[in-house]
Amino acid sequence: MYKTILVEDEYYLREALTILLEMVAPEKIQVIGYAENAEEAVKLIDRLKPDLVFMDIILKRGTGFDVLNQVTYKAFQLIFTTAYEEHAIRAFKFNALDYLLKPIDSEELKGAIDRLVDRKALKELDAHLQQLVTDYKKTPDRIVLPTQEAMHVVKVDDILRCETSGSYTTFMLVDGKKIIVSKPLKHYEDILTLPQFMRIHQSHMINMKYVVSYSREGIVHIEDGSSIPISRSNKEIFFKHMKPS
Repeated sequence: MYKTILVEDEYYLREALTILLEMVAPEKIQVIGYAENAEEAVKLIDRLKPDLVFMDIILKRGTGFDVLNQVTYKAFQLIFTTAYEEHAIRAFKFNALDYLLKPIDSEELKGAIDRLVDRKALKELDAHLQQLVTDYKKTPDRIVLPTQEAMHVVKVDDILRCETSGSYTTFMLVDGKKIIVSKPLKHYEDILTLPQFMRIHQSHMINMKYVVSYSREGIVHIEDGSSIPISRSNKEIFFKHMKPS
């Protein structure tokens, strides 16, 4: 029986995974705790010392990689759960770490659990994770945006800009579509990075390829007709990246 912790910031996804585990592996998995942010996860793992952790990548405060860098106890097997497609899949496969793509399929879940029996050399986890973090930082080709209604697979190049309000982020796409996700913009900064994306303001991230013009005073005009201010702290970085070659 694997003592298991689920690290997942969405309540309905935690519940869904718990139910799936009870269905596909009741004799192998015992869920002993839940965490919804990085701080909670670190404390829970170090206190309960699980055999297995299902780890979401993007959490309400921090990431799954923050958890793995901070925990003292590391003698557990790890299965990532992710809504982010191609770049994560490439990295996980390359580093021989298991992952499940949301929404989680019961057969894929059963397969991941069956493979736990053959998993060994846990002492090599740190080396695998360091390479994984490097690969993960590469900007993906596509991103999966989870909403209550569906999992939206969006080409990164089709994202014009993102705007945050409280704990929600709205993605504006080139075709005029808007997708509202219940995660703050901070969660996407580590995924959508320079040189293609930049968070130029506390509330705004833009796709640099869709910048039409910008002023010395710090107003950026985007192809959708929006005008976005650059925060004082980001002006130097923005102007540097927009400097003609």
